[in-house]
Amino acid sequence: MQRIGFLSFGHWGPGQGSRTRTAGEALRQGIELAVAAEDLGIDGAFFRVHHFARQQASPFPLLAAIAARTSRIEIGTGVIDMRYENPLYMAEEAAATDLISGGRLQLGISRGSPEPARNGAASFGHKPAEGETDADMAHQHTAQFRHAISGAGVAEADPRYAGGAIGLLPVQPQSPGLTERIWWGAGSRNTAVWAAGLGMNLMSSTLLTEDTGVPFDQLQAEQIQLFRDAWAAAGHSHQPRVSVSRSILPIVDDEDSRYFAGSALRDSRDQVGVIDGLTARFGKTYAGAPDVLAERLAADAAVQAADTLLVTTPNQLGVDFNAKMLGNIARYIAPAVGWTPARS
Repeated sequence: MQRIGFLSFGHWGPGQGSRTRTAGEALRQGIELAVAAEDLGIDGAFFRVHHFARQQASPFPLLAAIAARTSRIEIGTGVIDMRYENPLYMAEEAAATDLISGGRLQLGISRGSPEPARNGAASFGHKPAEGETDADMAHQHTAQFRHAISGAGVAEADPRYAGGAIGLLPVQPQSPGLTERIWWGAGSRNTAVWAAGLGMNLMSSTLLTEDTGVPFDQLQAEQIQLFRDAWAAAGHSHQPRVSVSRSILPIVDDEDSRYFAGSALRDSRDQVGVIDGLTARFGKTYAGAPDVLAERLAADAAVQAADTLLVTTPNQLGVDFNAKMLGNIARYIAPAVGWTPARS
């Protein structure tokens, strides 16, 4: 385990006990938590993206603000739903954010998960062509985005206004190296193999949209191995990265116990359910005493197979609480999986 980051789902709302009541608070707290995480030696600040919900929906302003306040921590998404994206505008935003950060952007993208809006991408002006699916459209947007950030030309020059230039113009700005820092959020073994063939890093979440009867961590470790095998077979020139997400809730004081004692009893095993019409296996929550969690994570096959662990932060509990939680993970749990804190 080389890197540990946090993954915020970005929920906000006025519910009882919420410390993140407005969208403005959610955005500002995301910045402050990233700053605190960098001070703790945490390696990454990642944010989930959802539309038509009280969550983060436009990640690039947030990531750019974090980039301007930090100097070392990686910044990224987990994940952007490519059904909704204008690929060329996204390429401009991603490159600008990466340049502000000095090359620290790690961009997780995917076909997307179920959303509150029916046909939400169509409201953004994106509809699959006849005979194609939403997944087809997401893959096409992904190909166009990756083509644009590679520096390839995408629009024919008008010599009258392009200084006499002819041929195809690339979008600007460009950020060298960004093409190697694109991750695909793969929900199955097959999509992991597909992503490896295209040279995208693997971002694997706390669920897989398939179930073979084996424990979640073993199924996810199989997915990772298939990804690495496919990467090697494709002959890419750079090394891949692999992240897994886990809900890790150390209980070290009375406040933690009030919030998480129930999870320690209720969510300590895998669950099987249905999502988007597919049978899915959901990973368990790691909640309890730090020494117990350290032992369990050290035995987690997928955590051991990955190079990056993304820890989901509890929603709407504020910066101070989440910084305390990340500090407890960094001090008492993460060393058990081979991690050491980064230093500026």
